[in-house]
Amino acid sequence: MLRRFQPTDEESMRNPNLPVAVLLALLIGAAQAGQPATPAAMAAYADKLLDESKINRDGPGLTVLVARGDQLLYKGARGMASIELGVPMQPDQLLRIGSVTKQFAAATLLKQIDEGKGKLDDPLSKYLPDYPNGSNITLLQLLNHTSGVKSYTGISGYMRNQIRRDLSTAELISEFRDQPVDFAPGEKWAYNNSGYVLLGAVIEAISGKTWHQALDDALLKPAQVGNIHYQAGDKLFKGMAQGYTLNGQREVAPAGILSMTQPHAAGALIGNTEGLWRWNQALHGGKLISKASYERMVTPEGVAKPRHYGFGIGTGTLRGQTMLGHGGGIHGFVSQLSYLPQSQTTVVILRNSDGSGQPLDTIARKLAAFAIGEPFAEPKAVAVPAEQLKAAEGVYALDDKQTRTLRVKDGALTNRRSGGGIAALIPLGNDRYAFPDSLTQLHLERGADGKAVAVRLLNNGETEGAERWARSGDLPADQGFITLSPEQRQALLGDYSAPQFAIKVFIDDKGVLRGQAPGQPSFALQARTPRQLYVPEVDAVLDFSAEDAKAGSVTLIQGGNKLVMPRK
Repeated sequence: MLRRFQPTDEESMRNPNLPVAVLLALLIGAAQAGQPATPAAMAAYADKLLDESKINRDGPGLTVLVARGDQLLYKGARGMASIELGVPMQPDQLLRIGSVTKQFAAATLLKQIDEGKGKLDDPLSKYLPDYPNGSNITLLQLLNHTSGVKSYTGISGYMRNQIRRDLSTAELISEFRDQPVDFAPGEKWAYNNSGYVLLGAVIEAISGKTWHQALDDALLKPAQVGNIHYQAGDKLFKGMAQGYTLNGQREVAPAGILSMTQPHAAGALIGNTEGLWRWNQALHGGKLISKASYERMVTPEGVAKPRHYGFGIGTGTLRGQTMLGHGGGIHGFVSQLSYLPQSQTTVVILRNSDGSGQPLDTIARKLAAFAIGEPFAEPKAVAVPAEQLKAAEGVYALDDKQTRTLRVKDGALTNRRSGGGIAALIPLGNDRYAFPDSLTQLHLERGADGKAVAVRLLNNGETEGAERWARSGDLPADQGFITLSPEQRQALLGDYSAPQFAIKVFIDDKGVLRGQAPGQPSFALQARTPRQLYVPEVDAVLDFSAEDAKAGSVTLIQGGNKLVMPRK
């Protein structure tokens, strides 16, 4: 259960029968005058926010912590640590933190560099002599995802049974070392789990220990940061929560099997909110690595700069303050660790489900904004004349590949980005619209004649870095759908696969034609023609080849890209 605030303020003592709703409003309002939140106000707001986030108390749960420097503002939990055993989630529960692990690995390598055991511009070949093209890949490029090495988690089919095997570091590297590279080292940026496996191997080569033992010895133990562990498969961890996912019928199910030898230095740690708070204090407080190394770690550079990515840490802004952080997603778990240096604010959220739900980053940003006394206002819909909504309809482009379509449907202006789903926007007035369950806003620009000429997208509600999407065309016709005969449906059923992607087309127990990619939920398919199906949730088309009997292949068309997948 989420920790409930026990009233102690002067108003509640004067009137012990004050209604709970009024009391919460008073407490929450205490942080809305530009003053940092008190623990009481923070607890009331966190409880209200999680209620609004529709986190089921009887389903997979989460743990939350908000702190300012050494002061704990809020620590709580909700939902179940084990649904099968009926065990409620506790605030100090251990959960997998996924890719938040990357900053631990990065800091370990930087500590070794501080000790003179390596340099950022060292070639990978210095530590792994036989790695292909290792002489042209630097440690810096591994740290900030610019190496071009193929990420093993993106190899077709790998995330199915392949990921279940226990592998040594060398065996894991052999899974991707001979794969074609995505680009030349330093040429581009692409998020890369293989790069951090290689970093783990470098840490091991320098220390003569496993990467996680080197982390313990070099950083965690000296700084007395507890409750962070490598999840070894032959050990028990007291307080470890069970992980969950959604099956093809969108029901809660046990998480897929994963050997934690494989996430390696890219994602194999577990921890609790308290441990991650202490890690933030130590790392950002200058207790772990040199000032020079820390500045490199949190300062994106080169081709990583536009992607706002340092070394295992992403950068951004929140209410005018710098915001540092990283999220994680791994079998059965999702995580978010955020830090605001100016106010020394930490927000940690750990969830034991990799299924759908409100993004943890959005919840973390709301909690952090409230903590510093600059909360986000909840969007309130206003009435907008139908002709104003209609005038916003059209196609808007960011570049030659990315478009979004605004269309009025059922009295609401809807947004669909190429490759994305449909969202009904919340009208705020003055040509401003909010996305549901998000901090992002869309502002309409009009020309001198009053016609819409562009939209500005304010990601996470921040004006810094706002995107301008110019109007590129009128609204396309809304295509109708047809009903396929049993024979036409049968011709499409089967498994289709290419090195980059795979999809299964099947009929569920309710007779609905569906498509499903490995490790993803299934989606209902709508037929435009006997050989063309539409996937509305992701704005994609499946175009099947025209053989007389069963289709021999299908072409996935999405966001201007095409991928042919032969039938298996």
